[in-house]
Amino acid sequence: MGTPSPATPWGGALWALLLATFGYSAGQPLGGESMCTAQPLAKYSITFTGKWSQASFPKQYPMFRPPAQWSSLLGAAHSPDYSLWRRGQYVSNGLRDFAERSEAWALMREMEAAGEKLQSVYGVFSAPAVPSGTGQTSAEFEAHSRHSLVSFVVRIVPSPDWFVGVDSLDLCDGGRWREQVVVDLHPYDAGTDSGFTFSSPKFATVPQDTVTEITASSPSHPANSFYYPRLKSLPPIATVTLARLPHSPRAFPPAPGLGGGGNEVADSLPAPETPLDCEVSLWSSWGLCAGPCGRPGAKSRTRYVHARPANHGAPCPALEEEAPCVPDNCV
Repeated sequence: MGTPSPATPWGGALWALLLATFGYSAGQPLGGESMCTAQPLAKYSITFTGKWSQASFPKQYPMFRPPAQWSSLLGAAHSPDYSLWRRGQYVSNGLRDFAERSEAWALMREMEAAGEKLQSVYGVFSAPAVPSGTGQTSAEFEAHSRHSLVSFVVRIVPSPDWFVGVDSLDLCDGGRWREQVVVDLHPYDAGTDSGFTFSSPKFATVPQDTVTEITASSPSHPANSFYYPRLKSLPPIATVTLARLPHSPRAFPPAPGLGGGGNEVADSLPAPETPLDCEVSLWSSWGLCAGPCGRPGAKSRTRYVHARPANHGAPCPALEEEAPCVPDNCV
């Protein structure tokens, strides 16, 4: 009997098995998602723009040791069966190192291993760090029709384990590549460190938590550096722009790898001003009653300023208060 043709039922099953064996099926969409039928390759530029300014985020804004800044950007073009990070899920050991200490090597090895063993990552790319809260960095990368999703992370520096990024953004729309995509970015907590403020000392979260979004009211604690109870939502702390580049056969390397870029100060519109209300401590205990014996006296208590108002926020209330009393320990 001759070799069965893939057109026969049994041959079709054998053909599918061979494709799975050689890793082709790892690049196929899962869960009934439509397959990208655009040209096999597309090249994109990715531009990250930090918007972390003192006007937009005045509370505890880091001014020195270190000042507000962004780590390098690290990302990948991949298929649907790979996840760099995902809200509500636990981060990998590599992403934990990156989110806590900006150490990228372990995360890069994890992504490259997924490309070599599972064929789910087509290429890894990186962009330089941004040395201030507002600025830009950029890189270029390739996407493939079977690897049309892009994910990346950038660490917020300083922070316990906070980052911004994109999870599995599809650059393919059926039979065509998207020309440009702009996404507003908001902070996320990697779930591995329990600090509340930008400069919190390291304190591991045990057991490890899942990735959660940081909002103006969550975590609901006044010490939280992103706690702005007057706001319904935080302004974007950064944006990312992905733009398709003209096709050039010479521009595509024969194998996936790292793509680099540069950084620069962003010339953008003025940052929105986020009002920061004055924050004060609790009242101290009442002091001794002062006054002559047998006659009404007065006692006082004080409180101090935790955070001064900014951007037309509510002014500080009185820091000292008096109340009438009658001395009970005079002679």
